Amino acid sequence: MSFLSLDKVEVRYGDAIALFGISLEVRQREVVSIVGANGAGKSTTLKTISGLLKPRKGQILFEGSRLNDIPAHAVVDLGIIQIPEGRLLFPYMTALENLELGSYIPGARKRVTESLKRVFDLFPILLERNDQLAGTLSGGEQQMVAIGRGLMAMPKLFMLDEPSLGLAPIMVKTIFESIGKINQSGTTVLLVEQDVKKSLSLAGRGYVMENGRITMEGKGQDLLQNEHLKKAYLGI
Repeated sequence: MSFLSLDKVEVRYGDAIALFGISLEVRQREVVSIVGANGAGKSTTLKTISGLLKPRKGQILFEGSRLNDIPAHAVVDLGIIQIPEGRLLFPYMTALENLELGSYIPGARKRVTESLKRVFDLFPILLERNDQLAGTLSGGEQQMVAIGRGLMAMPKLFMLDEPSLGLAPIMVKTIFESIGKINQSGTTVLLVEQDVKKSLSLAGRGYVMENGRITMEGKGQDLLQNEHLKKAYLGI
């Protein structure tokens, strides 16, 4: 049984179809990447899994439970945590306060100290910045706080939407390394990312989305060798 599966999921914004009956699966403890251009439907896919959008057709299953009709907060309670594009921190709260907000789920609330240690081990700079207002942090540090806040909820499925957006190359490298470490610790990762090369290099498997449809799928390294993908996304 798949850890997460989408079966012929259709999503609309009003009368406009955003997802045309997509199907995909995520297995436990793997990294799966969804790549594609802006407007392809990648973020819509994550929002639908999170319960922020509701499918018109198809089915979403997580650990055998149907997600279609449950509210977003109940999806979080099941262990599905999304790090949104743009980070969406509370800028006038400190880095530490933002992190602690991630542990509001009852099960996570009991293990705040343990979770904070995990975050600070992953991002040591945040221990130095914990009393600093989140809005005054650099873009890379803000992304670390966003990822750390998600980890505080002790996710089973960790979904990240464009984590490298707007970051300097050295910080992009740090963020991708941290995602790898999170997965190596046992957390399943579903990654949406425009940096096709880095994303598919990290992923065991990947999906390519174009105009609301999945047009290719396979092992990350195999997709990187695909001629259409190299021309369309890598400029090769």
